[in-house]
Amino acid sequence: MSDAVLGCNEIERLPHHAMVFVYIVRCKFTAPDKEAAWNTWYGGPKIVQMLAQPYFRSCQRFRRTSGTGRDYLALWTVQSPEALKTPQYTAQWGFAEWSPYITDWSRDLFDGGARSETDFAVPTGNMLHVVSFDGGAAADADMARAAQPNMMWLPVIGLDRHTPMIGLRRFSEGAADSPAPGSSAAEHTIYRPISDFHVSAQS
Repeated sequence: MSDAVLGCNEIERLPHHAMVFVYIVRCKFTAPDKEAAWNTWYGGPKIVQMLAQPYFRSCQRFRRTSGTGRDYLALWTVQSPEALKTPQYTAQWGFAEWSPYITDWSRDLFDGGARSETDFAVPTGNMLHVVSFDGGAAADADMARAAQPNMMWLPVIGLDRHTPMIGLRRFSEGAADSPAPGSSAAEHTIYRPISDFHVSAQS
């Protein structure tokens, strides 16, 4: 089964599942002459391949426009942490022939709480503000969370555990989105979507 690409109205009509887990992959790509081809692969065949696997629900990719942090972010939602342990996933995970050009790669699994996969969709014309604490302590994350209660704060529960928590907030492109005071360990990054919001045909 193939995945589906949804517009804003279709996203709103999706069934809302009771709980999701959020699998975030961040990286940099070091070969500018191959970057367009890599994005075509990742935004096409790679997403289709992953969303056909058990427990995977949705995916959207992003490119950094400002702030510090990794240049690319892929946000997947999964039904269960078991998604990252299935034979299908372990046989196909990674960047295949593109691996030599990938640096600063992180894979972290977060608890999405009672949210649904559609809560993480970023429609066209919107941006994604991400706050992370790579190498920081939980106290750093708690301080930033108190200073920015309008963000979705997700605790890390598995994989590389680069950051004890991650903050996510979508906002309209062109709107002011200045980081609030908080921990000096917080890394603020603004991303724009470079793919549509894809959902699994299994959702």
